[in-house]
Amino acid sequence: MPTAPQTTDELYRALKDNDRLPYGRVRTVTAEELVDAAERFAEPVPLVHALLELQEAYTYGSEPRKSPVVFARLLTLFDEQPEIFDARLRHTLFWRFKWVANALRQLPEMPLASLRQWLTEMGERYEKEGFGLQPYYGQAYQLAAHTGKDTTPAYELWAGRTRTPLSDCEACEICERALYHLVTGDDERALRAWEPVLEGTESCQEEPARSISHALLPLLRTGRADEARHLHLAGYRSCRRNTSMSAEVGRHLEFCALTGNEARGLELLAENRSLLDEVDSPLALFDFLTGVEVLLQRVDILGHGDLPAAGFAGRAWTVSGLRAEVRDRADRLAARFDARNETTAHTDRRRARLDRAPLLDALELTLRPRTLDDRAPAAPMAAPTRTAAEPATSLPELVMQARALDEEGHPDAQACWAELRTRVAARDYTHPEDPAVGPLVRLRADLLDEEASRAGERDEYEDCAALHEEAAGLYEDAGQPGQAAVARACAVLAAAEVPGEGAEETESRVAALTAAHASVVGLHEGATALAPYQEARLLRLRATALGLRLQASGSQEHAAPVFAELDLLHTFASRHGIRGQISGARMLRATTHAMSGDLPAAITEIDAHLHDLREHGPAWHLPRVLGLRGRLQLGTQDAEAAHASLSEGLRLAADWPAGTGDPTRLHSDLAEACMHLGRPEDALRHLTRSAELDLRHGNRTDAFCAYSNAAQLSLDLGRVEDCIALLDSLLGEPDVVAGEVDDRLVAQLRLTRARALRAGEDVKAATVELVELAALSASWDDDPGSHAMIAAEAAVLLGESGEFDRAREAADQAVAAHARAPRYEQLSNCLRELARLQAQQQGPDGLADALDRLAAADRIAEEARAAGYEAHGRSLETALAYEHGRVHAYAGAYEDALIALDKALALLGEPGAEEDHAAEWAECVRLASAVEGIYLERPAPALSRLDAAVSRLSALGHTEETAPLTSLAARLRDEE
Repeated sequence: MPTAPQTTDELYRALKDNDRLPYGRVRTVTAEELVDAAERFAEPVPLVHALLELQEAYTYGSEPRKSPVVFARLLTLFDEQPEIFDARLRHTLFWRFKWVANALRQLPEMPLASLRQWLTEMGERYEKEGFGLQPYYGQAYQLAAHTGKDTTPAYELWAGRTRTPLSDCEACEICERALYHLVTGDDERALRAWEPVLEGTESCQEEPARSISHALLPLLRTGRADEARHLHLAGYRSCRRNTSMSAEVGRHLEFCALTGNEARGLELLAENRSLLDEVDSPLALFDFLTGVEVLLQRVDILGHGDLPAAGFAGRAWTVSGLRAEVRDRADRLAARFDARNETTAHTDRRRARLDRAPLLDALELTLRPRTLDDRAPAAPMAAPTRTAAEPATSLPELVMQARALDEEGHPDAQACWAELRTRVAARDYTHPEDPAVGPLVRLRADLLDEEASRAGERDEYEDCAALHEEAAGLYEDAGQPGQAAVARACAVLAAAEVPGEGAEETESRVAALTAAHASVVGLHEGATALAPYQEARLLRLRATALGLRLQASGSQEHAAPVFAELDLLHTFASRHGIRGQISGARMLRATTHAMSGDLPAAITEIDAHLHDLREHGPAWHLPRVLGLRGRLQLGTQDAEAAHASLSEGLRLAADWPAGTGDPTRLHSDLAEACMHLGRPEDALRHLTRSAELDLRHGNRTDAFCAYSNAAQLSLDLGRVEDCIALLDSLLGEPDVVAGEVDDRLVAQLRLTRARALRAGEDVKAATVELVELAALSASWDDDPGSHAMIAAEAAVLLGESGEFDRAREAADQAVAAHARAPRYEQLSNCLRELARLQAQQQGPDGLADALDRLAAADRIAEEARAAGYEAHGRSLETALAYEHGRVHAYAGAYEDALIALDKALALLGEPGAEEDHAAEWAECVRLASAVEGIYLERPAPALSRLDAAVSRLSALGHTEETAPLTSLAARLRDEE
């Protein structure tokens, strides 16, 4: 706290500001400082308020040892000066007797006699004040449930009593009843009791998060896995990283462990690592540690005990090591509670949780399913269904096999080169004296050349060029001029593909590819002793350079040279029977037709090519060619055919080593096809699969882009919790946390998350995210439009929270950024919405500021009109007139509201038979009629307006839009 409050008004403001903070050390320390400040004032009431805030911070900050101490001070003040406690403070004081009872139960060092003594005092004080004893019996039951003794009679004494104003909230009492049934083994009855909480009818500070965590396993046991999945996603988000809900986090970890989601469990453990050190409540820590151990035990049993795990601070942990440490600490806590309670309840409960068998082999919890193998240093790839060529055992045979497969372009060459790389890197490697193998320098050149090709596949063109160039030098040393020429040509083309910068990037790229083509031609013409496969590769590189030039320029004049080179390649490859290069030439020809805008010719070529491939091979080209065919069919709007081609390509790709046929691209294209076919759920599945493959291949930027699209799609589908869970997982990736991923991409992920949080009605969290993003995007000098959009969204959320000063600041930032990169519609929407919110929340007091916002929106509309901008849907002027009506109505200025609404109706114009704006027109009529008939008390003209509108809409077939109008008309007639 920068400076201590000097007046009681400043103190109350500071208490209010602190109340907005999340529970944790910052809020608690500030509350302690505010108590110190309150003690300096002569009047005691501010001290009461400060102590209540401090006790709340201790209670929800998981510091149960300190809460009773603070309450003792409050009780002393009440006993000495009861007159300073008004009705609200008195109610709060007696409510918090239950907080102290709960805090004492959490401390094993607190004797059982002291807990019972506190309950006795609570009961006596309640009777003295004339309060009902139901809350007292509720606490007596909770103590019995905690110790495991005399639970049933204690439950009956509490549950049969009538609620009082000091009873726990409905949601908390529902949870206690459900837990009682759960302990008795009646899952169905427990779940029936929980229905009002799980369905959102009843809630409070701790609910439904607490109930959800307990209900997960009963839901699974009763066959309601989908509901359990949904509640896990929603419930976990409510309690993660929250010290006062560590027990709930532990139960979510247990749920993951028992549903085949051990990898997600480890991910969530890492996210909540701080709880291991920060939870000060022994009881909460006991529950949390037991959940952690259930997870670690399961991972260990599955044979992954050596995996790294997030554990206690100060050292690195493996799963096995952390499991042993957690077991020791939890066992000691259980022993302490059992000793205090004179039962074995905590040891028994702990053993029951640890002895549970998995309830499901696999339950897909998120859009990003992970396995423990994914967390291992090297995740094994799925084996192809085709029987792959086994790498030869002897080194000479392996070298010859690798080279032969490589000449053919066969994907099984990858495994041979990988095996060779391992053998050559071994300390005891001895190169064979075999003329067929050649010298070691040639083998090293082969390995470098293959490494360069893999770098090129990852678009790492600078590395690719350097490696090819180094390989070329080694080939020359080895007396292999043909291979040297091919490697050097590859280096030339890779260098030309290094991305340029600046406004003239396209021109420089075209020039670089033109020069690269000339260089490859020169290398080709100057090469000697070329084998046919080497010459075919040079011809392929020549055609590729010109194809890339056409792609970069988009100029039709660049198409003919590509076709000419492809004719040379096809003729040469056909003469020598080089099937891979024949296929490559035909595929490039189809691509060139497509880039030239002739999709029918491209499809004709690719269909003929597919027929040839099926008959003559090579079969491993089929997945890629089918992928191209599918993309071409998408281009002709034939989504059904595209889906069939892409699906076949994906199926065939599974027969070959990972990456053959580019399954990542196939999944991405299938997602697009599914969207065109109206199958968004299938599209979502393909998007996430594409992203996961990109991650496995190290293409993290592409993966995050695909996941970003998947998150947006899941949000569009209303799968809000899926969207948030996916984004939380991505934003928790180590390279994202370390700031190693493109900041704009991360910002997009966070923006989608903020929108999802808002859609999930977590306005507070959404506001925090958007405000932070607005501050971040303010520095994007190259993209002021995005800052305008983000700041506008942040302003609206701040307005929804009633923080209009901060909302105005954010809106002003948005307007300033809009001046540099216009976002007419977004800014108009933002300003109108802020005006509405202020008038709605503040009534007449907010009218002046609301009208200022509308005046700013009017200026935006004038700018848009001058720029020739056309809004999507209704015009900005119409929307502005309608908002003037709503704002004046909220502020009680009904005549002005009616004038504005009539203007909006005139701008809208009467609806036609189409669905263009019938709903908007009907809503405008409804509001105008309500203002006129109800607030201005002129029902006759309002009814005339409504009847005319209903007749108009009915005649046009817009019957659905008439319902609210007829309802209002009926109300007005009843009031007449």
